[in-house]
Amino acid sequence: MSVPAGIDGLLQLGDDALFDAVRARGRVPRHVGVILAGNGRWARKRCLPRVAGHRAGRHAVRRCVDACGRLGVEYLTLYTFSQENFNRPEAEVKALWHFLQETIGAERDELQRRGVRLVTSGEIGRLPERAQAALREAEAALSANSGLVLNLALAYGGRQEILHAARQRARRVAAGELAADEATEADFARELYTAGLPDPDLVIRTSGEARLSNFLLWQGAYAELLISPVLWPDFAGRDLALAVAVYQGRERRFGALPGQAAVDGPAEVASALDPERWRRLLRARP
Repeated sequence: MSVPAGIDGLLQLGDDALFDAVRARGRVPRHVGVILAGNGRWARKRCLPRVAGHRAGRHAVRRCVDACGRLGVEYLTLYTFSQENFNRPEAEVKALWHFLQETIGAERDELQRRGVRLVTSGEIGRLPERAQAALREAEAALSANSGLVLNLALAYGGRQEILHAARQRARRVAAGELAADEATEADFARELYTAGLPDPDLVIRTSGEARLSNFLLWQGAYAELLISPVLWPDFAGRDLALAVAVYQGRERRFGALPGQAAVDGPAEVASALDPERWRRLLRARP
């Protein structure tokens, strides 16, 4: 098939053709992280309680899992519940944990069918026992799968994670297991909640706000960032595919000098990220 060279050409394609074209372009990110933002605003726009936005976001999770499978993404990390979210009203937090249990039970068979392996990152011990049990059961049931690895960042905070890793290293030094000056970045990464997962190549934040919100601070040091104006419950597989296409048009240098030319030029990438262009795209969506 003929693969459109730039974002403008991809925007004209239907969903199936878009996924085929993005995958054919190559250099699909191995690991995508998503900051799920905009649930409350989605509900407020519809005069619904905030928890209705979280419930609607379940469908966006399903769409993203499907999109990652179609594109060939190997790891998907979803920032599901942050450390700071514990400061929300107690009724909302309790509803979120109930909804988590409900969702895991309802989606487990579908994840099994897709060959998805489920893992978690964060202070899982802070979750209610029933939520912890539901997660343990789902992780065990899906542990033999070899498809997409779905990592749920729960009770997660990047600063807290780094502090936890530093304390672990300090305990090992105090126990005489290693010298203080022996630590490498790879050694330190093994103490993180995400041990065993590759660093994210692309981090997407929905809802248009441009901040990391304490997400994968160590791991995302060289991740490409993309801010989407789409509220999380409305985020579609097509939106993820277009985000991957923008990623493919960037040149990742990791602090080095420029190498070969990117798939899309700087002007085209800037245009793809232009908020007004995204608004036009949203208005054109079926």
